[in-house]
Amino acid sequence: MKSDTPLYKNHVLMLSQSFFIKDNRAELQLHAHKYDFDIRFFHEGRAFVDAVEADRGNSLFVIDLDALHNMQADLGDGRRLMMLGELLQSLPADHDYIYLQSARQGGRFLLQQRLVDCHCLAYAEKPIANDVLVDKLFNLFVQKKRGDLVRAVLLGAPPAWDEQALRDSRVDVMHHADALTLHLLVKEQQPDVVLITDTEYARTEGLVPVLKKNMEADPVREIILLQGGCDDGALAVRALDSGFDAILSGQDGGLLAAQLVKRADKIRINRDLIGKDRATGLLNKVGLQKKTQALIKQAAREGGPLAYGVIDIDKFKTINDTWGHSFGDIVIKRLSLVLQAHLGEGDLLSRFGGEEFVLVLRDCTPEEGWRRIDALRQAFGAIPFEVRPGDVRHFSFSAGVASYPEQKSENELFLRADAMLYKAKQEGRNQVCAGAVVQRRVAG
Repeated sequence: MKSDTPLYKNHVLMLSQSFFIKDNRAELQLHAHKYDFDIRFFHEGRAFVDAVEADRGNSLFVIDLDALHNMQADLGDGRRLMMLGELLQSLPADHDYIYLQSARQGGRFLLQQRLVDCHCLAYAEKPIANDVLVDKLFNLFVQKKRGDLVRAVLLGAPPAWDEQALRDSRVDVMHHADALTLHLLVKEQQPDVVLITDTEYARTEGLVPVLKKNMEADPVREIILLQGGCDDGALAVRALDSGFDAILSGQDGGLLAAQLVKRADKIRINRDLIGKDRATGLLNKVGLQKKTQALIKQAAREGGPLAYGVIDIDKFKTINDTWGHSFGDIVIKRLSLVLQAHLGEGDLLSRFGGEEFVLVLRDCTPEEGWRRIDALRQAFGAIPFEVRPGDVRHFSFSAGVASYPEQKSENELFLRADAMLYKAKQEGRNQVCAGAVVQRRVAG
């Protein structure tokens, strides 16, 4: 397959000579590709250090401590062993590192302390299976990612917290004054956090059950009680019994802001783990549903249209059966990159399952949606895939398009677009259907 676009946006640089895993290097790489990252292997300390220094991406750096016992490296003064101390001193101090160690090494607390003090992002004991290691590395990629806006609603008088620190950490707080309409605001805005002062809770103790018993309530959302100047133990116990997730003191504004920033980071991690497809980094069904519903509400308020497209790779089973599932994964990955490259601000993209994708295009009429998705069809069809040396193939997808406000809900949009996709498949594939509008395959 030929393309200037990197297939994997994330990379792991691994210093390891004798592979500790139960399987082998090729299988480790295969697992990594399914989680949207690639692994570069190094067997010399100096080459690894140089690669870390040159790296400008969102990479993870993994060091197998056992490799240092038999690893030769040229440090500029002849070839000799690179010991742990030399390696730690040579590594750039502006990065964090993941250390792999034996159970014997893991039992030495002073070694663990030394690693943690030397820019340790994480450490793990061997042996560790390929799939487990890759899953843990993926989680670390998620933890390093920051920036998604976390939205909070505050009921009651705002405390004297550090608002600039919250803004800098992309935590947006909306103030609300009426306890009896809080449930309506939460339903409308779908915040990640609800903050309720103890004064407001004391006035209306039924607040949290009303928020949590709603069948559509977000299970990840945190509802937090903010205690004021006087800690009331009995009130705090009742609050926890009624469904509050946590109690924070509002007396120290700096501490409160720091605690909310930490909670926001965890919320982002949980949202990525729950709402993202690991192989492509796109939204999955869960993430798509929540964001599409929010986009429909926004379109209703603003009076704007939405286009909703369902895309399916043509004859994907044949691709897998002919060239293998690993090659099929590459086709899926390449399509995801084509789709991502053409997203507008506020648009949504999901890997809905298998070889099926969903696009939600903001401020987009049915005709514009059809044109944009058909342009994507042509872009994907132009990509050459070298299935064997000298054997280049091109693949295609079919798509169906629905629109808001013609279809009112997320479910109606999906069912209509899926019906249009079925029509596109039935009428010859490699085309986009949107009602009576059909783009047929262009010969040649």
